[in-house]
Amino acid sequence: MSEDDTSLPSLSRRGFLAGASGTAVGLAAAGSTAAQPQSLPEIPEGATGRPFPEAELQMPLPSSERLGWAVVGIGSFALNHVIPAITRSQTCKLTALVSGNAEKAARVAANYGVPDAAIYGYDNFDAIANDDSIDIVYIVLPNGLHAEYTIKALQAGKHVMCEKPMANTVQECRDMIAAADEADRKLMIAYRAHFEPHNQRALQMKQEGAFGDVKMLLGHTMRTLDLSRPRDEWRALSDLAGGGSMMDIGIYALNGALYFLEETPTMLAASISNPPDDVRFREVEDMLTVQLRFGSGALANLATSYTMNENRIQLLGTDGSGLLDPATSYSGNELVATGPDGSRTVSVGQTSATQFTGEIDHFSRAVLEDLEPRTPGAMGLRDVALIKAMYASAERDGWVKLNPDGTMVES
Repeated sequence: MSEDDTSLPSLSRRGFLAGASGTAVGLAAAGSTAAQPQSLPEIPEGATGRPFPEAELQMPLPSSERLGWAVVGIGSFALNHVIPAITRSQTCKLTALVSGNAEKAARVAANYGVPDAAIYGYDNFDAIANDDSIDIVYIVLPNGLHAEYTIKALQAGKHVMCEKPMANTVQECRDMIAAADEADRKLMIAYRAHFEPHNQRALQMKQEGAFGDVKMLLGHTMRTLDLSRPRDEWRALSDLAGGGSMMDIGIYALNGALYFLEETPTMLAASISNPPDDVRFREVEDMLTVQLRFGSGALANLATSYTMNENRIQLLGTDGSGLLDPATSYSGNELVATGPDGSRTVSVGQTSATQFTGEIDHFSRAVLEDLEPRTPGAMGLRDVALIKAMYASAERDGWVKLNPDGTMVES
């Protein structure tokens, strides 16, 4: 048993015997008033197979029952995080790849046991409709391509998990949701922080009242945009990115604010600033700050940038605070709780890496059990609508009112 298995009960010989026998011994050990048996059950003296125990965690599915996943776009994120998470999952297996680079795709396929016949390009993407080994398609492409390939995959009869942000426009988000409804397929947006253990624990503590009445949230998600890296080149182009730092990384703070406060804002006011003569920001924004007002009276202040580095979300309540720093990194996230007795680092018993397998297994089980995904298309639409409202607010230099779905109230 590892040090993380703190939630499992300690196992004594008496407890083992009681659990195995199914007699009144087990009831007595648990404090029952049932009569004691006259003798202990007969226990074999040698090694023997025990009955199948109740599992504390869900058992992995057999290979034949696992869902087949196709990954569309095999760049750095897919290679370093998505595909390894699929191989670690309990519910799925990698069965297909889609890439515009045939040589790279063949190399990846050989390493992960994907047959040559299950390697697709963007020119023959529609052929996945005839591939019964694919149940779910994971779209890991630049934002501007999300809607096109999500809709194509849905029309091919596949369920889809799409990276965030959902799309570049509210209308594209609506089109994606409509395509899922028409095809009777499931659509999930890959908000991995919902499956990150430190974020999950912070929400649990907030709901349990550990911080008192949470009235304010501060979120800063920033990173340097480096055009010398191929994975960053498209992020400087508005057609592919749909926006700048807010669309790319600020969305973590935005989605986190709504995740922790558990409500949608009613008003917002945003401001944008770009450094002069910086080629990176000819089409997209560098810095954006925004204040969100909520019906409960809570406020959220968010900031994002492509020229600084910060990744923290803080919940401020009447009895204390919870600080995630880092908040939404791929690994190494931490949660610090502060109250009347001082500050402490909160142990969660899991590493941040579980967020990737967590979201993948969640969506597979949603498909297998016909459940609504935790982060559905409606959530993706809401966040894109709010970001577009931020851009409009910055342009108008003033507050804008919001509808319940995150879209802006037109004046």
